[in-house]
Amino acid sequence: MTTTDTQAPISHFSNCHLGIFAQLARMGDLPALLGPAAQAKKIAEESRAFFSQGLYSHHSEEEEDLFPAVRQSANAGEERLRVNELVERLTQDHRALEKLWESLEPGLRKVAKGQDTTLDVLALQSLVKRYQAHAQVEEQEFLPLAQTILGRNNNHMAALGLTLHMRHVPHFVAHI
Repeated sequence: MTTTDTQAPISHFSNCHLGIFAQLARMGDLPALLGPAAQAKKIAEESRAFFSQGLYSHHSEEEEDLFPAVRQSANAGEERLRVNELVERLTQDHRALEKLWESLEPGLRKVAKGQDTTLDVLALQSLVKRYQAHAQVEEQEFLPLAQTILGRNNNHMAALGLTLHMRHVPHFVAHI
């Protein structure tokens, strides 16, 4: 063996240590990543639980209870036209948001389980932005208009309140 040949085994070990040092550095970063990974799992699971049921229930309450009550109580003419326009827009938003949610839910389920997935980040960002815009229209335009319209007749407001209450009352099976 030449001098170079006799030093090759030592260089081999030294080169291995370079790989070990690099892997140790990456492994040292792992604790800092565990917190965000656990948070991602938690947020994904909470979002699934919230939106899988709450989204449809909320939309149903608006479309079956609130929107019809406001439509029926709105004055004929410009007020009713405005209500109809808003109801149509908000209902279309509901279908689009539900469709977007349904496209995201499988990926969020995998994130919640800690499984590998390619979450559609653009769709997620779109859902967040679109739902925020939708809720703003409801908060700033529709709900104040609904308050004005239903507020003119206490019976109309009470009827809506009773309808919503009945939706949330547990149903019991009667004993025969």
